[in-house]
Amino acid sequence: MDSNRHTGGCDAVLNLPYPPIRTQSRRPEYARAMLSNIGSDNSEMGAVSLYFYNSVILKPEHEAFAQCFHQISMVEMHHLDIFATLAFQMGMDPRLWCMRDRGRCYWTPAYNRYPREIRALIVNALRGEQATIRKYTRQAEVIRDPDIVEILNRIILDERHHVELFRTMLDQLP
Repeated sequence: MDSNRHTGGCDAVLNLPYPPIRTQSRRPEYARAMLSNIGSDNSEMGAVSLYFYNSVILKPEHEAFAQCFHQISMVEMHHLDIFATLAFQMGMDPRLWCMRDRGRCYWTPAYNRYPREIRALIVNALRGEQATIRKYTRQAEVIRDPDIVEILNRIILDERHHVELFRTMLDQLP
């Protein structure tokens, strides 16, 4: 992946199937975890919006990186859809919000940090992915619904792949 032109070197999509997006669970704590994954300060909506922003500001100087961020944002949008579907299946309204102290907290773009320098921008994305992996790993350890755990583990594979892509980007910087 050359940062100065698009070479098609970024493949943000793993060639692995996702498990069926289903749950029979009605446990409110599981549904709240899925809402957190779609609308908290560490959420898929945050990743989608940040990577969209990054893809715009990196053009045209770093076109390949811009394209990679765009591709990753599409994968994150798929995750957003998966978690929203699970929350809805468990009886929650899948708005861009999470539950805090029995109240609802709407997602806001103010949750994101927006560095503009290329190295800081990629490090910010890398740290976000690492935090997401830790969050989903904790969820997979405590949730006792095998369908949800299987989905979380599959999404973790995507997030680990994104970490690899961001590390590759960093390696290509002068």
